Amino acid sequence: MGQWLSHHGSGEPQFDAITGELIATCSTEELDFAAMMNYARKTGGPALRRMTFRERGLMLKKLALHLHSIRKKYYPLSFRTGATKTDSWIDIDGGIGTLFAYASLRRQFPDEPFYVDGEAANLSKEGTFIGHHIMVPKRGVAIHINAFNFPIWGMLEKMSVNLLAGVPCIIKPSELTAFLTEAMVKDIIASGILPEGALQLICGKGIGILDPVTSQDIVTFTGSASTGKKLKQYPTIIDNAVPFNMEADSLNAAVLGEDAVPGTATFDLFIKEVRREITVKCGQKCTAIRRIIVPEALVEDVQIALGKSLARTVIGDPSVEGVKMGALVAKSQQEEVRRRVQQLSESSSIVFGDLDNFEVTGAEKNKGAFFSPIVFLNDDPFNKTASHEVEAFGPVSTIMPYGSMEEAVELANMGKGSLVSTIATADKKIAKTYVMESAPFHGRILILNEESAKESTGHGSPMPLLSHGGPGRAGGGEEMGGVRGVKHYLQRTAIQGHPTMITAVTNQYQVGAEKKEDRLHPFMKYFEELEVGDSLLTAKHTVTETDIINFANVSGDRFYAHVDATSLDGTIFEKNVAHGYWVLSKAAGLFVEPRKGPVLLNYGLEECRFTKPVYPGMTIGVKLTVKQKTAQEKRDEEDIRKGIVKWLVEVYDEVDETVAIATILTMVKMKVQ
Repeated sequence: MGQWLSHHGSGEPQFDAITGELIATCSTEELDFAAMMNYARKTGGPALRRMTFRERGLMLKKLALHLHSIRKKYYPLSFRTGATKTDSWIDIDGGIGTLFAYASLRRQFPDEPFYVDGEAANLSKEGTFIGHHIMVPKRGVAIHINAFNFPIWGMLEKMSVNLLAGVPCIIKPSELTAFLTEAMVKDIIASGILPEGALQLICGKGIGILDPVTSQDIVTFTGSASTGKKLKQYPTIIDNAVPFNMEADSLNAAVLGEDAVPGTATFDLFIKEVRREITVKCGQKCTAIRRIIVPEALVEDVQIALGKSLARTVIGDPSVEGVKMGALVAKSQQEEVRRRVQQLSESSSIVFGDLDNFEVTGAEKNKGAFFSPIVFLNDDPFNKTASHEVEAFGPVSTIMPYGSMEEAVELANMGKGSLVSTIATADKKIAKTYVMESAPFHGRILILNEESAKESTGHGSPMPLLSHGGPGRAGGGEEMGGVRGVKHYLQRTAIQGHPTMITAVTNQYQVGAEKKEDRLHPFMKYFEELEVGDSLLTAKHTVTETDIINFANVSGDRFYAHVDATSLDGTIFEKNVAHGYWVLSKAAGLFVEPRKGPVLLNYGLEECRFTKPVYPGMTIGVKLTVKQKTAQEKRDEEDIRKGIVKWLVEVYDEVDETVAIATILTMVKMKVQ
């Protein structure tokens, strides 16, 4: 509520994962969650909704640049969570990168506080009654309940989406690593980049945080499937039909294709990817590879190669040179993973690693939450099903054999829904079979081979522009996903009425709406002077056979329907028909103002349809109308202020029927520089 509060008395302890030292305690017992949410709704929400998507995107860009400039200060604190330098880079730089990604999405939204979704629907014979969909920011607050493994990325990947949508948020990180999240939030608040009330943070357990939620709020959860199910059934969530997005830990699988035998690049990449997913963040990733599914003839080869690779992994203090794997986040997590390993040991055998006998570099093993990589072998995965049901949330994975690609798919799908799976193959048929048969059970599928390996972000890296989530055990939710993710925080509402009214509401011209004409050609108006609905009715032109022949000669398009009347039998054409692109070119010739003016250039063609054949002897004219305007920001001080104008181009014939319709874009200079 615009102030920092420190708790008094006992709280949840936060320990250094390497030394066991007490860092801080945290509590939420003294916080008024209802007041916090009301503050977000009444203060943060209105401020964000007054901004357009473009302005919100620029806000995210400014914040990303600021955090990027100070990002190194978070690394020493990140090491205390057990993360190595590489782990910290994923969390810190990866989170900031997500901010940049969502900032760039402003170009895919209008320069408005709302979003017009899809195309208009004609609901009447005469076109006087149409429908559309408009999306506006919800009037509530986004509650983000995050896991302990990514204290920075978990916050920024969710926050960037709701802020671009125009919705404030309250961040509730895990109490185990909230000290790192708090450090960045303090810098965000101090920067003054976000409007007051747009972001609030709580660092304790947050018991009762869901009690005050309303139908306008949104809740997202990342963590264990069991906790997620409990929260999803919370009374206020159900009673108020609150959108609840769940991203749960899952038993993700990596499948080695039958073609990827030892000695191939794909085999080596597979081993490297599995080793990385076992050791990065000490295996504490919701996307980590838990099941290694390989051809039965290659089990021993995979076991040996993976064992050699893991044996080179140095465990210890992340600040020490050469350490490749840190510690689990806390002693409590160490005990939990140990219990899960013992549970898995009842049906599978450990072929690499030891719970007690392993070396630690630069730290005392008993003081920190260190853990050895553990690899199991399940020799009968169709009957010994614990590997598909029990997840040890640490550096633990299980090798299991398959006899055919059908069996590999069945094993992968036995996880009952995962965030991601990988198929390592250079065979197109294998890749397609696996994707088509396993896609319903996985939120994302990586096809791993040499062709993309150099630039691939890997199995465990969700990307901002792609959906992150999965069915079944993985929670059934979706995060990020580019424009899709932003829509999660918007309310889609169908609007109906006359095209003129729908135009007025959406600020996008709808066919059949009222037009505005004056003597000044619209191409002679500056960006600020143009209004949606400004229109030009051009002179007309009667089409000749010479037009068609000349265009065929100039363009090289001598398609038979244009130049060979003897080949038209059995076609829809009565005689030689004008090229569609000639119709569009001629339309431009009719509506373009030749004099120099504010129009700087033709920016492109967004859509175009040819709806009726145009023959010699027909007369065509053009109705040109301002459809939509979007301002652009200056690239640098030398750049000029300008915007993009979308124009509706309607080409009609002598009986007033549309023969072509298109949307063109021009870059138009602003009057005030």
